[in-house]
Amino acid sequence: MNKEEINNITGKILDAAIEVHKNLGPGLLESVYEECLIEELKCRGLNFVNQKKVPIIYKGKELNKDFRVDLFIENEIIVELKTVDKLAPIHEAQLLTYLKLTNKKIGILINFNEVLLKNGYKRLLNGNLPEL
Repeated sequence: MNKEEINNITGKILDAAIEVHKNLGPGLLESVYEECLIEELKCRGLNFVNQKKVPIIYKGKELNKDFRVDLFIENEIIVELKTVDKLAPIHEAQLLTYLKLTNKKIGILINFNEVLLKNGYKRLLNGNLPEL
């Protein structure tokens, strides 16, 4: 997937998140935002899996621990949803962990617990992979 395609998809994701936030505002549970965002992603024709299992593979062996990615969009972009006072470094570390475990380049953090969603939206890159 090239840079233009990635930017197009991330734009649709942001647009969908803004629509959810505009209709619900801050203060609800993360699971509510996830379900509503799923509906908006469907309306925009995006392919995704929610709550995708991400195993830990170490030296070729799958370990007994795995994670769940909130949304895995177009088999390329990981979206992690939050409803916290402010995004913190631990949230970025969580998303970067998912990016490294899946060998994906782009991740998006969305904190719906902001008055303005733009203050809770952050796009991250997996620094272990080449630029798009």
